Amino acid sequence: MSGEPQGCGAPAGGVAVTENSSGEAIIEGTVTADGAPARVGYARLLNDDGEFVAEVPLGEDGGFRFFAAPGNWTVRVLAPGGARAEETVTADRGHTTTLAVSVTAPVG
Repeated sequence: MSGEPQGCGAPAGGVAVTENSSGEAIIEGTVTADGAPARVGYARLLNDDGEFVAEVPLGEDGGFRFFAAPGNWTVRVLAPGGARAEETVTADRGHTTTLAVSVTAPVG
């Protein structure tokens, strides 16, 4: 076992996809902080009731990806320094919903 911290087990940024030919609902995006990719942090997927469903670490490019059932979802991004953002989206079967999320640290 290495001395590096262990994450949640999901690949950073989510599973790679070249195209959405499988007909699944995909929610993906990139996260920036101060205009640069947020390389450290997590994207969480919450269902329509606000309950936690999934989490992935952000990729080197600030990217994330979820495979979701059709419906309404919230993506919550958490980054160092208390920076966070939320986006509500609708996922549709056979469609990729793409987000551009900007996080900012709280003031004070």
